[in-house]
Amino acid sequence: MGESPQLLVIGEASDGLDALHKAEELQPDLVLLDIGLPKMNGIETCRKLRKLAPESKIIFVTQESSADVVQAALSAGANGYVLKTFAPRDLMAAVDAVVLGEQFGSQEVWGRLG
Repeated sequence: MGESPQLLVIGEASDGLDALHKAEELQPDLVLLDIGLPKMNGIETCRKLRKLAPESKIIFVTQESSADVVQAALSAGANGYVLKTFAPRDLMAAVDAVVLGEQFGSQEVWGRLG
């Protein structure tokens, strides 16, 4: 992801547990997660992040497109869901939307949720 004047990367994590530790310490405004994380999957990481960093907005950036997985991510507390295939098109729109308190999803999965 390119640098943007309003975005500053303050931490990166190699797995779900590392993400939890860093989010608790740094209390970021925004967290980008994948579903398939080592040690703790993204859904569980998201669920725990909601407790450790309740003000953080969470966007999944993943290749998982099944409606069940998207619904699980949203139920866990995600604010956005972007398919990696469409990240060049959707990621900044997702960031802008969730920072304003809205939900965002790549239309290719959003439409399947009914």
